[in-house]
Amino acid sequence: MSEAHNGIDVEGLVRVFKGGVHAVDGIDLHVAPGEIYGFLGPNGAGKSTTVLVLTTLLPPTSGSARVAGLDVVRQGPEVRRVIGASLQESALDPFLTGREHMRLQSALHGLPKGERDARGSELLARVGLTEAADRKVNSYSGGMKRRLDLALALLHRPRLLFLDEPTTGLDPQSRAALWDEVRRLAGEGVTVFLTTQYLEEADVLADRVGIIDHGKIVAQGTPAALKAQIGRQTVEAIPQDPGDRVRLAAVLHRFGDETAASAGGVAAQLSEGAGDLAEIVRVLDSEGLRVADLRVHSPTLDDVFLAKTGRSLEGAADHGAGEDSDETSAEPVAA
Repeated sequence: MSEAHNGIDVEGLVRVFKGGVHAVDGIDLHVAPGEIYGFLGPNGAGKSTTVLVLTTLLPPTSGSARVAGLDVVRQGPEVRRVIGASLQESALDPFLTGREHMRLQSALHGLPKGERDARGSELLARVGLTEAADRKVNSYSGGMKRRLDLALALLHRPRLLFLDEPTTGLDPQSRAALWDEVRRLAGEGVTVFLTTQYLEEADVLADRVGIIDHGKIVAQGTPAALKAQIGRQTVEAIPQDPGDRVRLAAVLHRFGDETAASAGGVAAQLSEGAGDLAEIVRVLDSEGLRVADLRVHSPTLDDVFLAKTGRSLEGAADHGAGEDSDETSAEPVAA
């Protein structure tokens, strides 16, 4: 099948759990071939449930989902042959070495015997585990286990890769290494579906993002387009002399509308075509106003999430059953 069929198409997808909990509540989404799609949301929003449905591990209650042109309900075995998945709960055996995991998984995928060791060594090197390859997994750090899980997901050269919060708990160096690997895979034409709670991760990696909240997608688009929808840049200044605050406000508000500022400061949301920071500095200088601090703030994905959901993403897990607890083990409600 050609790369043109490596996308994901979801229409009206619903997943209901026991008690009438709509973990996924009628979502539509499209992921283009070779795209990195970032799926944002707090715990319990429906991210992991969506991934479990798309990877055929959980049947939908209603709606449809096609992965690589294949129906996840009617063509589950075919879907599993073309995808790789690194989920929150990895199935690593603590008493096997990293290399033994690669050999076992390559055999399960039916790789030719002559290819298995070379492919395993190649992937272990790519994720930085060559030196630890012959150590048992029970001696691995959390980050090493995540990297081994990624290598296992790539063994059979999948056309689509599902990564469910792959960098949670990783140190900055391991996170950066995983980002590099995701970019490299996308450059080779692999479609990547990435769930994350880290806004920076989505902003840096994703070609497009979707924001899910309470089982519904509340925003989709490129990071740049979503940020542009939210608002304009904000300029904030703190006067060197606190007595100049009123005069400073009068100058800044020529460039835009008054908005919230830090203690002792003045801020304005810049109007369209209001000029750049250099122009503002020139006006302040002409007015004889000296500032202790002057900065421009551009909208972020956190601003987008706040505008769409009414709260910030970090630390915003719902109270009650979340995806990391018992949501995905609950009994399904029949379609």
